[in-house]
Amino acid sequence: MMDSPSQLAPQYVRGIAPYQGGRPISEIAREFGFQESQIVKLASNENPLGMSPKARDAMLAAAADLGRYPDGNGFELKAAISKRFEIPADWVTLGNGSNDILELAAHAFLQPDRESVYSQHSFAVYALATQATGAKAVVVPATSGLGHDLAGMRQAVNEHTGIVWVANPNNPTGTFIPAAELKSFLRDLPQRVLVILDEAYTEYLSDADRYNAFEWVSDMPNLLVSRSFSKAYGLAGLRIGFGVAQPGITDLLNRIRQPFNVNSLAQAAACAALFDEVFLATSRRVNQEGLQQLIAAADALGLPYVPSWGNFLLIKMGDAADAGMHVFQALLAKGVITRPVANYGLPQWLRVSIGTREENTKCIQALREVIAAASGR
Repeated sequence: MMDSPSQLAPQYVRGIAPYQGGRPISEIAREFGFQESQIVKLASNENPLGMSPKARDAMLAAAADLGRYPDGNGFELKAAISKRFEIPADWVTLGNGSNDILELAAHAFLQPDRESVYSQHSFAVYALATQATGAKAVVVPATSGLGHDLAGMRQAVNEHTGIVWVANPNNPTGTFIPAAELKSFLRDLPQRVLVILDEAYTEYLSDADRYNAFEWVSDMPNLLVSRSFSKAYGLAGLRIGFGVAQPGITDLLNRIRQPFNVNSLAQAAACAALFDEVFLATSRRVNQEGLQQLIAAADALGLPYVPSWGNFLLIKMGDAADAGMHVFQALLAKGVITRPVANYGLPQWLRVSIGTREENTKCIQALREVIAAASGR
């Protein structure tokens, strides 16, 4: 009997475990009998303020012309990114979320005889994108603080390395690499190796920590910087991101991307969001205040956490092997969705996104009740 087509697919594709996102509000409402308005979702690092009014207005205006295909080259959005960040428009590749940029790069620069280097406890898509190409994953153990071991990563690079991935800040740990240390690491990598600097959370950095990696692209022909509109800009549902690199890299990415990979609504909303400085500043302020709120609660409950530079906090829920999942399930029963991170090798931890003050308060109260019940108080 002839094998089915699914059995003839490459083993490295058949072995992929699909990415699992945070559980949606509607699913939890059905499972536990809540009204959707009763549920707090702090699972997917979304902006609790939603999108800016300017982005919403631009999106609604663009909806009048949805009978037409979007601009496949994204001229207006590339021009807006060029203006906003003072970079050449031909450095920009648009993606269906920054996830798309990461996938495009993997398919352009990896293959079964190549290696892909990334840190333990880094974004799950690096592993998925690597496996989808048949390349070998080289996972470098994290530091004691759960951050990138740059010296170890540099040592792992060899003649077979196709891509080195660095997330700054990192998801799900929230760790951060200072600019000088990061730039030194990038300069020390061989120029034949593509390095992807994933900056999905960079907008949440303080002025003291902020740096401009786009300036580094001019003299680093092997650097690809990826950015997202899903987090601080609040456009997660529209799926829009971009990459910045020299034209030699962007040309390759454009050869393999889908012809209309970014829809018209996303392009219009992103153009407006880029220049809504008031909304972006408010998002940063709400995030910083919320982060301090969660930190104070973790301290009061005696729960260890990793200092975060993102819009989430990684908190250790106990010493039991399944502590993270146990607390996750208990919080679900109280209408609070967080993110277990056992798939990142952190089964005792939960990642809690920063919400509004009211959402954070509900999460903290539920967590207090769960911890009290577990300790018999």
